[in-house]
Parts: sequence; structure tokens; C-alpha cells
Amino acid sequence: MTLLIIAGILTPLENLLTNVLEWLHTSAGFSWAWSIVALTVIVRMLLVPLTVRQIHSMQNLQAHAPEMKAIQQRWKHDKKRQNEELMKFYRENKINPAASCLPIVAQIPVFISLFFVLKDFEREIFPQYPDSGLDWLGLVNITEPTKDGWGPLLLVVYVASQLSSSWLMSGQMQKAQRVLLMVLPIVFIPFILNFPSGLMIYWLTTNLWTTGQGLITRRLIPRPLPPDKRSSRAPAQEPEQPPPRAAKKRAPGDGARDGKPVVARPPRRVRRKKGGSGGRRR
Repeated sequence: MTLLIIAGILTPLENLLTNVLEWLHTSAGFSWAWSIVALTVIVRMLLVPLTVRQIHSMQNLQAHAPEMKAIQQRWKHDKKRQNEELMKFYRENKINPAASCLPIVAQIPVFISLFFVLKDFEREIFPQYPDSGLDWLGLVNITEPTKDGWGPLLLVVYVASQLSSSWLMSGQMQKAQRVLLMVLPIVFIPFILNFPSGLMIYWLTTNLWTTGQGLITRRLIPRPLPPDKRSSRAPAQEPEQPPPRAAKKRAPGDGARDGKPVVARPPRRVRRKKGGSGGRRR
């Protein structure tokens, strides 16, 4: 029931992909398998603007990673406040974490639509072109499950290409996210054994494109400058200088007179009369 609903929603996209494959086969002269490869290249070229945004987003996240980690540590006992502070930090620094997933999200409808196209390809489309073939490199049939024939070899190449593309594209991610992205291709293997081999060709071509794209963008797109470090300590204040002492008023007889310097004099001595300590002073 769910597949029927999804198929109904994606019918316009299925028709578009079918028309593109037929055009590539008849006008460009590609075989059906190479038409899938060319279709993949067209899709990835259309997604280049989203891919550039993805790369900038991941670089921006890595540049601000220390500050985000500090926020997480500060509010680790209050998840609600932690999320609020992170959202505020994203707004202030114009960070969009969802931008790193845009190319993948955009390819999901194409992938599912191509699955439905290849599912009925041999019955609905292939009879209209009796002189065409379904083989790719003489190894696999694009409508047969990946587990048949040389399909497992295609699966091995897919896993290798998926790991390499994930490694290049996750260079700006945090360690936990990078490990998850590297493990997912292996986890998906049991689910894709029954996929048509043509769908695996699409996926394999996508991974090879991503690998080459990652190598090129690392050289062409410069890394953003790290943000200024913010310290929680207030800048040290200079010690306050004591107020100047008021000048002591001098008597008219003290100090300098008429601009003349004051000469120091020895203390005055008082003479006492002889005759003992009991004498009086006069």
C-alpha cells in the first residue's frame, strides 16, 4: 500500500526519467546501461549548487565546532536550554546544519523513481526497442537483481566507492557523524541485494562523481578563516591612580619667596645656664 502511494506521488518524475533514458538511447546512441550513467551525470550536474552549499555548510560547522562544544558542555544538564542556545548560535553565525544534507535528500526521489522505472522496464519499455540490449559491460543485466550473476562484484565496487566518497565528504564533520556515515554503506548491503543492477549502476556512478568532486573542491574552494576566539574573562582593568594630593598651603614666611629657592638651615640650639639642671631660663 505504501509503495503504491509513493509510486503515485512520484509518477511525474518517473515519466521524466523514462523520457530522458529513451532520448539518451535513441538520440545519443547510448545503450540502456550507459544511458543510466549519463542520466546520473545530468542529475549530479543539476545538484552542483546544492553541493557547493553543502561544502560551505560543513566547513562553517567545523570552524565553529569548539564554540558549539563549549555550549554543549555548559548546558549538558539542561537539554532544552542547550538546544535553545545552539539555535541562537546558529542564527547569530548564519549556520544552517540542514544544508549539509540537501544533495542527499534531493537524490532520494530520483533514486526511488528510477527503482520503479527499472522494475517494469523489461515489460513496458524494452519491447519498444527490440534491437537494444540490457547488458552492461557484458557482465550484468540492468533489470536483474544485484545478487545474480556478476552483481556481487558490482556490489563490492559500490561499497568501495561509497566508503571513499563518504570519507571525502565527511572531512568537515564531527567524528561521530563521520563514523556513522562510513558504517551505513555496509549496513545497507542486505537491503540492496534485490535492487535492479541498473539502480546499482546509478548509485555507483553517483559515488564516483562524489569522490572526484571531493578531490576537486578541496583544491578550488578555500577553507573559511577561523572565527575570532571569544574569552569569557573580562579584560584586565588598569589599577586606579590615587587622586592627587592637594597642595599644602604655606605660611607667608615659608617656601620660596619671589621665586627664590629656600635654603635649608640647621636647627636652632638653646643654651642653658651653668649651675645645674634646676636653673631657670631667661
